[in-house]
Amino acid sequence: MRITTKGQVTIPQSVRDLAGFQPGTEVEFVIGDDGIVRVLAAGQGDDQKARRMDAAIARLRGSADTGLSTDEIMALTRQ
Repeated sequence: MRITTKGQVTIPQSVRDLAGFQPGTEVEFVIGDDGIVRVLAAGQGDDQKARRMDAAIARLRGSADTGLSTDEIMALTRQ
């Protein structure tokens, strides 16, 4: 595929069918942390950002193990 001088590109019919893009569908471009550009139906980018945030939080969950009990941590915060 080639981008025109106006920045336009034709999305192949097979891709439009697979993505569910119909004539008049609003799309948005989302650039991921991996540098990959994704074309999504408008509004889906927010869902993707939320999923990425959830995944990041899940990766961090439990990583701050201090070896202290909850009671010991609470005692430290009260000093």
